[in-house]
Parts: sequence; C-alpha cells; structure tokens
Amino acid sequence: MVKINVDAAISKNDLIAAAAAIARDDNGHFLGASALVLRGISDPEVMEAIACREGMSLALDLQVVNFRLASDNQNVVKNIRQGSHGVYGQIIHEIKERRFSFASVEIVHERRESNVDAHNIARSALFDDLGRHLWLMSPPYGVCNSYISLDE
Repeated sequence: MVKINVDAAISKNDLIAAAAAIARDDNGHFLGASALVLRGISDPEVMEAIACREGMSLALDLQVVNFRLASDNQNVVKNIRQGSHGVYGQIIHEIKERRFSFASVEIVHERRESNVDAHNIARSALFDDLGRHLWLMSPPYGVCNSYISLDE
C-alpha cells in the first residue's frame, strides 16, 4: 500500500497557487513527489481539491494501483465522498472518474500535523515556474524529513 499526502498553498501577493503531493511506501520511504503551480486561483478549498487531483496524477506517474490519499482539508474529502457539485464540482467529478484507473483508492482526512512534507513542497513551489514539477529519484530539498505511518 502506498500513501500519498497532498496539500495546497496560495501566495497572497502574487495570486500564485501550488498543489503538492508526496508518495511513500508502507515503510515510509520516498517514492515520488509532484507540484502543480498555477496563477489566478485564490480560493484555498479549490486548491485543496486540485491537490487531491494532483495526488492521483502522481499515483498514475508512479504506476501505483492501490493507495491512500490523505488531505488535511476535511471539507474537500467530504465533498469527494458525497460527489459535491459546488464551486469545484468539476474537479470532484474528475477525481471520482480517475478512481476507475486504480484497483483501490481510499481518500481520507488527516490532521495537518501528518502533512508536513506535502505542505513544505506546496509552500516552496510558490517560488517555482508555472506548470507541473515532478521528483522521482530523490525528494525536493528539505522534504521527507518526517515519517508518517500508514496506520495513523
């Protein structure tokens, strides 16, 4: 089983936003990370939903078929489970459709404390170029200092 933590960050001054994902195996070893940097999105909950979608993109990149996707945004997780059609309903729809690409996907809410590395990637990605960034061989600098058990 693989665990993918996701998080989002928004720059208040530049209207730059980033969604990040980091994947670890059941022993806590780094498998990969990604960040999507966008301009013009200022709604934190929309970016958290985009982060969940980015986590699924990372799973596809890593060819993972069974994983747990963990977000610290309880509203987004609830809306994914219930199929919300709110302001980010199209993103929720895409996430629900992407689930069919995998054997098993569990989308869960976890406390912010268990999301340190995803948060750090999202914050630092605000200073990167627009677009998608991917780390497969080694984690971005300053990341993966914390171990998160799949049993939390």
